[in-house]
Amino acid sequence: MKIIVGLGNPGDRYADTRHNVGFAVLDRLAERLGVSFGRKKYSGIIAEGAFESERVLLVKPQTYMNNSGVCVARALRYQSAGPGDLLVVVDDVNLPLGKLRVRMKGSAGGHNGLKSIAQHLGSTDFARLRLGVGRRGGGDLTGHVLGSFGKRERAEVDRMVSDAAEAALVFVPDGIEKAMNAFNGT
Repeated sequence: MKIIVGLGNPGDRYADTRHNVGFAVLDRLAERLGVSFGRKKYSGIIAEGAFESERVLLVKPQTYMNNSGVCVARALRYQSAGPGDLLVVVDDVNLPLGKLRVRMKGSAGGHNGLKSIAQHLGSTDFARLRLGVGRRGGGDLTGHVLGSFGKRERAEVDRMVSDAAEAALVFVPDGIEKAMNAFNGT
């Protein structure tokens, strides 16, 4: 089983924010797999399906971004899965808008959701798919990541979400290295 987690914040207030592009990718994946979110489990909302004979669990933590690790650790524990079965889809202010970066492991890069996951798993050895949301100005980024994309950004965001969903689908049967080779730089 592969577990794909999209990071975001629950509730309508955050639905179209930069911080919630992880949820948007999971929604696109659910469409591709012909499944829907609805069941609550692990302090998240889940959908289950299959792709190329591999079981896939899609998870949207409902613990808010800074506590995402609670949900992720529960899902992995319950499914008897390890960090190698996990792909975390997350926004990244250090990447230009629309850019994807697939990594096998690494630091949190200042992202509180990734910090929480690493803390709860006791490891940074899990795959991540970072989605560029750009950066405006310096200092506190809270207003930026909790803000919505502008009208001019929508087409680029939609392309990025589609590409990210495709990268996640490559990860399912073929692993993170193949996804890195196919999608880094897009």
